[in-house]
Amino acid sequence: MSQEKAQPSDFNWEELGFEYHDLPYRFRAYYKDGKWSEGSLETDSNIPVNEAATGLHYGQNIFEGLKVYRRQDGGANLFRPDRNAKRLQNSAARLMMAPVPEELFLRGLKEVTKANQAFIPPYGTGATLYLRPFEFGGGPVVGVHPADNYVFEVYATPVGAYYKGGLTPTAYVTNEYDRAAHGGTGAAKAGGNYGASMLAGDEAHAAGYSDVVYLDPRLHENIEELGSANFFGITKDGRFLTPKSPSILPSVTKYSLLAVAEELGLRAEETTISINDLDQFAEAGAMGTAAVISPVGSITHNGNKHVFYSETEVGPWTQKLYDRLTAIQYGDEKGPEGWAVDVPLN
Repeated sequence: MSQEKAQPSDFNWEELGFEYHDLPYRFRAYYKDGKWSEGSLETDSNIPVNEAATGLHYGQNIFEGLKVYRRQDGGANLFRPDRNAKRLQNSAARLMMAPVPEELFLRGLKEVTKANQAFIPPYGTGATLYLRPFEFGGGPVVGVHPADNYVFEVYATPVGAYYKGGLTPTAYVTNEYDRAAHGGTGAAKAGGNYGASMLAGDEAHAAGYSDVVYLDPRLHENIEELGSANFFGITKDGRFLTPKSPSILPSVTKYSLLAVAEELGLRAEETTISINDLDQFAEAGAMGTAAVISPVGSITHNGNKHVFYSETEVGPWTQKLYDRLTAIQYGDEKGPEGWAVDVPLN
């Protein structure tokens, strides 16, 4: 049974949180007998699922996240959606799921955006329309092996900032938990990775921190990710560094900022970053589709607190990176070819 649908009049765009709202339309396609259906817009936000579905029992569920940005001229942009399409395919390969063709993926994004265009927040509010493409095994399986049937869907919900402070620096802490196993599914955007992170995040929040700094699962020495975002640090000698590891999710935002950092005059590099080498950084931040950029004010490790640029003010390089990236996303400035993708709304 469908829930009561949201209406545009329900929202104060400037005060949106990062929450789900049941919008009128979502795009859904089915994989059966070795091929994907054409897919279509649906109004029901509930999906009938067999009780023995592999998506429920064996973790065959993967997802993506990206945003629709309202331009100043009233149009709308997606940001590098082809990278999300490829990453979902890579996640599917890791979990032995049917890959969603890029054309089907992109069409789903555009149809959902157009159908729900009244919910794209106005330019200048800082809010966006968040799109969540996902896939799960829907076929009934009792033994541990891949499903024959899959469901692919894209839903939309308007959102504000992922971290409530926005560009206000926040505090992070290390703990004993691992985000993903070495050689595991850390590089895939698998639902199980996030379920396993909830306890670590909850304990960090209860202790007054914004989120967890995950260290590498073998040595517990090198920085991997910050909660559900990638880490970057800007050194005192002008380098933009971000961790390199086979168990890190390949963030679209990270690879975009590596390019933007070079454009702005920083030397950008993916490399191993020890938790014991924080003194090299003048500034630090979290980056991802949801967070965009969130400054890291401090990291506490083994009871020792390291403060970066400031615990209350965003650093100058972090601000420049944020301004340039968001200007490209909103269409205010031209970026590299193919980064800002127009979504036809009429």
